[in-house]
Amino acid sequence: MSASRGKGGKDGKDGLGPASPADPPSARTSRSPAPASLTVATRPYAWENPPCSRKYLVDRSPDDVGPPPGEQDAPRWVRSLDAVSAGDQLVELTVQGTGKDTVVVQGLDVHVVSSRAPLDRNVYSMGVGCGGDVVTRSFGVDLDAGRPQPSPRDGQRDFPYKVSESDPEVFYVLAGTRAHDVSWYLELRWSSGDRQGTVRIDDHGKPFRTSGTGGSPHYDYPLGGNEWIRNESDQ
Repeated sequence: MSASRGKGGKDGKDGLGPASPADPPSARTSRSPAPASLTVATRPYAWENPPCSRKYLVDRSPDDVGPPPGEQDAPRWVRSLDAVSAGDQLVELTVQGTGKDTVVVQGLDVHVVSSRAPLDRNVYSMGVGCGGDVVTRSFGVDLDAGRPQPSPRDGQRDFPYKVSESDPEVFYVLAGTRAHDVSWYLELRWSSGDRQGTVRIDDHGKPFRTSGTGGSPHYDYPLGGNEWIRNESDQ
């Protein structure tokens, strides 16, 4: 039994057959880009160990800001207070292949969405009395530069790197600004055989945001304490 045609069946516009050459481009099937050969798991608010250099700008008084969180709770703490990374931001990227083939990570590019005057907010420090130490596979980004680009830090070699499903790599990007409030994101360039592409890296669909502190008041939460204390020397 043959399928019956609805209205317009004789001119091929009933949806039962392929679009005719006379149909507009929107009616024709287009091929989607091939999926990426790798995945990138992103932690936008990674901390060194210990987390002394992690600071955030918050538009609230100390009485309205809870104690500093642990690292695993930092994203929720940041979002609940609409906080912005102060001075610099450490982003952790875990890059892994999705199949048997080796993937070459060719490099990272920085894209600045906007750059304004630094925020006028209080600064809250996540740790007191110690120094941070960025781990290996670390790249620095000067967000105050005219064209920011990642550069290897502390003897780390530059791209490219190879990854696979069984051999991932973890990279750390430390992006800093002193003079601006910057919204930005990264693009990772990759290739595998005759395939290549890019992967956008951001904060769950939104740009990262990092701001200088200017002359904003700084506050610490001393170990064993129960309130934020103004730090007169950290300006």
